[in-house]
Amino acid sequence: MDVSDTASISSGIAKRYATAIFDLAKEQNALDAIASDADTLIAAYGESADLRDLLHSPVYSRDSQQAAIGALAERMGLNKITGNALRLMAGKRRLFITRDLAITLREMVARERGEVTAEVTAAAELSDEQRGRLAETLKNVVGRDVNINLSVDESLIGGLIVKVGSKMIDTSIRSKLASLQNTMKEVG
Repeated sequence: MDVSDTASISSGIAKRYATAIFDLAKEQNALDAIASDADTLIAAYGESADLRDLLHSPVYSRDSQQAAIGALAERMGLNKITGNALRLMAGKRRLFITRDLAITLREMVARERGEVTAEVTAAAELSDEQRGRLAETLKNVVGRDVNINLSVDESLIGGLIVKVGSKMIDTSIRSKLASLQNTMKEVG
């Protein structure tokens, strides 16, 4: 099996679960809670190696995964819809798609609200004022409200990499130095 096939299967599974959660949340007027849950899960996934281990390790039994993810969902204050879905996923050995599920959920809620998400990579954490100015600038370019999903990569040295849909803007110093290096190689 090709690796891309595995990724495609995972994203398909994540999309089906996300659609079910989204539909239930829409029926129960809980889209804000689901969007918050998605952000919480994405942040926790990035911050906790123990959580990633729980979600991906085949060593844990279904029952122990269900109990652990249920306890985590309650502790994280996740909506009942999200918590129940995570317990169901644990019972079916599908917790490995949790991050993809959360990303897909966030995209679905944003689409429902008429928003778009910008994946922003910065050399350092942005202040609230900087985030606001960036969101406003992107809104003027895109024509819709923009949610910023920020990640920090110190190797950029400075600047930003912004991805909105299929468009990418790279103003990082790292890419400018790489471009300068290539230009110098061509000259000499």
